[in-house]
Amino acid sequence: MTATLERSSVRRGHRLALPLLAAAFVVSCLLALAIGAYAIGVSDAIAALWRSITGQPLTVADSVIVDIRAPRVALAVIVGASLATAGVVMQGIFANPLAEPGLVGVSSGAAVAAVVAIVLGLTAIGFWVLPLAAMIGGLLVTAGVYVMARVGGRTEVVTLILTGVAVNAFAGALIGLLMSVSDDAELRSITFWTLGSLSAATWSTVLLVLPLAVVGLFLAPRLARSLDLLALGENTAAHLGVDVEWLRKVAIVLTALLTAAAVAVAGIIGFIGLVVPHAIRLVLGPGHRLLLPASALAGSTLLVLADLVARTVVAPREIPLGVLTALIGSPVFFLLLRREHRRRGAWA
Repeated sequence: MTATLERSSVRRGHRLALPLLAAAFVVSCLLALAIGAYAIGVSDAIAALWRSITGQPLTVADSVIVDIRAPRVALAVIVGASLATAGVVMQGIFANPLAEPGLVGVSSGAAVAAVVAIVLGLTAIGFWVLPLAAMIGGLLVTAGVYVMARVGGRTEVVTLILTGVAVNAFAGALIGLLMSVSDDAELRSITFWTLGSLSAATWSTVLLVLPLAVVGLFLAPRLARSLDLLALGENTAAHLGVDVEWLRKVAIVLTALLTAAAVAVAGIIGFIGLVVPHAIRLVLGPGHRLLLPASALAGSTLLVLADLVARTVVAPREIPLGVLTALIGSPVFFLLLRREHRRRGAWA
């Protein structure tokens, strides 16, 4: 009787998870629109967005909302959802809660391409050069890691991970080499970009990465059942009709798309793709049908709030977003690991 009541309570909690996360997401976005150096009420922020949509004349306060804060919030939503979803897929495909999107080299590849664009002065061509270079670099390096990891027509998980680690180390060395030959202006740009930031957010950058993010976020839930079966083991999943090699290819492509889109416009932002999926899994369980949308909402909410703190806590200066997420994510992840250790110890 007690076990039945507990299972019923868990199911009710799962049904409430998405509405609660959606409510937290909406609240975080409204706060991010209203709070800043120029104080604006939440109702005024909503009214400004409505006037913009309906083509009414905009005040100065409206312009702050529509042209500065709204694209930044939109970009935080896209980046947070993309990184968290990519993290869920990576953890599912590797059957390891410690896996994260940068494991296959997409973040380091994007970083190298972006740094090359900065050092060569290509950013003077247009705003789109840096994010486009980062996206191309991330996708190309991920493809290279996958090809190098194939042995006998198959991709072994251990080989893929080790190849990714080696490529990430090599990319880090290249970035260090390029920084050593950069002038002061380039060095500041490289440093700020590699530490992560949404300060360059505009509607143009939002539209530039939105297609990649939408494709990845739309396709990822379609892998939910296969990822659930893969958690039972490769052999079991194969017996149940899952083409494991095909699943791994699709998962890596989706991870590359989502992570490249995020890194291209925000730089390297750590721990979102690692901590958020792990935390949501501990609360809601391992089922990917719920885990994927819940992680996307949680990732968006967390990054919107983190960016709000980054641009307000030491205003008019701004804390690099990647630094802030690492400062928050590291202790949170440690606490989650401790909790998981105690829970398993209790079962033992």
